[in-house]
Amino acid sequence: MNTGALGDLLFWLLVAMGVALTIAIVGLALLWRSIRRLNVPADAGYFETMHYVPLALVVVLDLFDFGLDIFAAPLSWIILDRLGLRSLRNKAAVEALIPFTQPIPTFTISWLGARLFGIGDEALTRVIEGEARPTRPRLP
Repeated sequence: MNTGALGDLLFWLLVAMGVALTIAIVGLALLWRSIRRLNVPADAGYFETMHYVPLALVVVLDLFDFGLDIFAAPLSWIILDRLGLRSLRNKAAVEALIPFTQPIPTFTISWLGARLFGIGDEALTRVIEGEARPTRPRLP
C-alpha cells in the first residue's frame, strides 16, 4: 500500500470516528433523562441489566467506544456510573481497553443475545466458574 492510500485510509477512519463520536454525544444527551428513570435493580447482573436498557443506549455506547478508541474507558465508566448502570461499567471499561475491538459492537451483540436468545447471568456464571460434574471412577 503506498503512502497516499494509507493517508486516505487514515483520513476516512478519523472522519468515521468523528461522526460516530458526534452521534454518540447527541444520542446520549437525548437519552439521558429516560435512562436515569429506569428502575434497574442495584444487584442486577450484566445480562439482567441488558433487559432493562433500550437498544438506543447500547448503540450509543458502541459508537462512543468506536469514536474515542481506548480513551472511552474512563468516560464510559463515569457515564454509566452517573446513569446508575453499575453492572455495565466494568464491561465497558475492559472492552474499551482491549485494542482493536472498537469496531465490534459488543454491547449491541450482548443486548441482542440477552433479548433474543435469552442469555442470562446464570449461564455466564456457569461458563466462567465451570459446572460441577460428577467424577467417573477410573478404569484399571
